Amino acid sequence: MTQGHLISTRFTASSTADDVLEGVDLAGLRAIVTGGSSGIGVETARALTAHGAAVVLAVRNPAAGDAVAQMIKTSTGAIRPEVRELDLADPMSVYRFVYEWSGPLHLLINNAGLVTGGLERTPQGWELQFATNHLGHLALAVGLHSALARGASERDGARIVSLSSTAHMRADVDFDDLHFQRREYDPQIAYAQSKTANSLFAVEATRRWAGEGIVANAVNPGGVATGLQRNFTIEQKTSLDAAEAAGVFAYKSVEQGAATSIIAAIAPEFAHTGGHYLDDGREAYTVPNTAQLAQHPHGVKEWALNPVTAQRLWTVSTDLLGI
Repeated sequence: MTQGHLISTRFTASSTADDVLEGVDLAGLRAIVTGGSSGIGVETARALTAHGAAVVLAVRNPAAGDAVAQMIKTSTGAIRPEVRELDLADPMSVYRFVYEWSGPLHLLINNAGLVTGGLERTPQGWELQFATNHLGHLALAVGLHSALARGASERDGARIVSLSSTAHMRADVDFDDLHFQRREYDPQIAYAQSKTANSLFAVEATRRWAGEGIVANAVNPGGVATGLQRNFTIEQKTSLDAAEAAGVFAYKSVEQGAATSIIAAIAPEFAHTGGHYLDDGREAYTVPNTAQLAQHPHGVKEWALNPVTAQRLWTVSTDLLGI
């Protein structure tokens, strides 16, 4: 197990997004929250808006986004978040979103996530969880790179937050069969691969862009009951229930689940450093790839931070996307 010097904060597993933002003024900050119409995304967007940020909800269902935007405006008394359509599984939707963006961007929270109960593919033949959770977010970040660079020059840095999960401990990225064309499909393994990819994205994005003031960090929000679980198979639900019963994790509220995203987004400890994996508000310790999740629920596997793998994944992903 690797320890070294890990970045810590004063926050814990029980901290909420509002705890993290207490006394913080985000006026002038422009933020995008993908998946901002449900689950952790709603609370992340609400908390940022309540403290002065101009938030864009990037959502697949604009009607749902509008309802959330109005709820946030009503509950906070702040400026109503903007709603823009974005389907991360559709490259043209991502390109359209990027094309229509103007001005600087200071914070990109890649929050949206998808879990499938069985094998689903995009029209390109890509496995849907990998396409949505990883490829779409990478395309979005690359497309918004110049906006982030402009934002970084305005506010002494721009940040990207990439939502990963303890599920990453189940699987590395399988470059020989990214889209399950040969191996038997397991939705848990597919999800795990996409969550490892989310962490690796943060590693490589930071390597490429830190010189421009842009850093990216991956976060594990913890166990939060949201709509993400609606497509879980019986096996997935049983596995999750068993893990909770064994004390591997304890469910958090949505407010607590959003806290680590907010820490990565605004905490001074992560202002100019990236490529980290955060758990419960602090940098997680690294464990060997052979480690078991039950023994290390707050760790991060070596494969999720491997810089060589991260660089390879970026190249393979941009080739697939044609960018």
